[in-house]
Amino acid sequence: MMRKLTYAEAIREALREEMLRDENVILLGEDIGVLGGVLKVTKGLLEEFGSKRVRDTPISESAIVGAAIGSAIMGMRPVAEIMFMDFLNVCGDQLINHAGKIHFMSGGKLKVPMVIRTQSSLGKSAAAQHSQFFPAFFMNIPGMHVAVPSIPYDAKGLLKTAIRSDNPVLFIECAVLYRSEGPVPEEEYLIPFGKASIMKEGVDVTIFAISQMVDKALVAAKDLEKEGIDAEVIDPRTLVPFDKQTLAASIKKTGRLVTVEASCRTCGVGAEMAAIAVEEAFDYLDAPIARVAAPDTPAPFAPVLQDVYIPNEKDIIRAVKSIA
Repeated sequence: MMRKLTYAEAIREALREEMLRDENVILLGEDIGVLGGVLKVTKGLLEEFGSKRVRDTPISESAIVGAAIGSAIMGMRPVAEIMFMDFLNVCGDQLINHAGKIHFMSGGKLKVPMVIRTQSSLGKSAAAQHSQFFPAFFMNIPGMHVAVPSIPYDAKGLLKTAIRSDNPVLFIECAVLYRSEGPVPEEEYLIPFGKASIMKEGVDVTIFAISQMVDKALVAAKDLEKEGIDAEVIDPRTLVPFDKQTLAASIKKTGRLVTVEASCRTCGVGAEMAAIAVEEAFDYLDAPIARVAAPDTPAPFAPVLQDVYIPNEKDIIRAVKSIA
């Protein structure tokens, strides 16, 4: 039987293996060393690799990402942690105007092989300034790759690929998934960017889901089976690059598409997926595309309101039935 690791353990193992493999891999971020990370993902790495390779930084997101960009240009492979996804806005200039553009602006002479690890705490009642999940924003930045793993297996394989990539990668984790368990091989493996995973095959409707919504989509699909609706569930794993072929092939088989995300509906990931569906498989669509997403409001703090804010299995089932 394959061993099981938590989502957090899979990420830690990926970091450790890559640090053992390549001495140029370094970690930097707030409280990642002595504390082991605010969510304990980097626990034990300071003791093993020392303070030169696991660096606690000042509380300055711009300094963290700026140092990562500079060290990457000079030949290192930094993995910088931004504690909450919300704080990416603080280092927006470094991310938007520098990290993804330097290779282009140098005519290909410079590379920026860096990873920005961050996490969304949506679902943990962390309130409006510590709960945001907005991956679509970074899909609009040329040169920036974006990964959104939903299971431990993908978290490890994608992170190892990200660290070895010569491109800047935004690696978006999910706090409510850190303790979730799943099978992870002991042997070496990598997961290529731009290759989606078909989590469940089906013939009646395609459900496209990302991050923590993947598990909810699978639960919804199981319930739909009881009512005679056979749903296919797709996890893109990476949003940039994105696997258009797998999405289009699924739509050509099912004729219907439902997108599911925990980010706001307007200009969200689902909107882009709907556009791709129309461009790549319009003639095969037998019904309008349905989008399930969070409302266009800040994330609430109160658990009872948060439960309404975050899409759930019933929302997915309702959307599927509306078009199937």
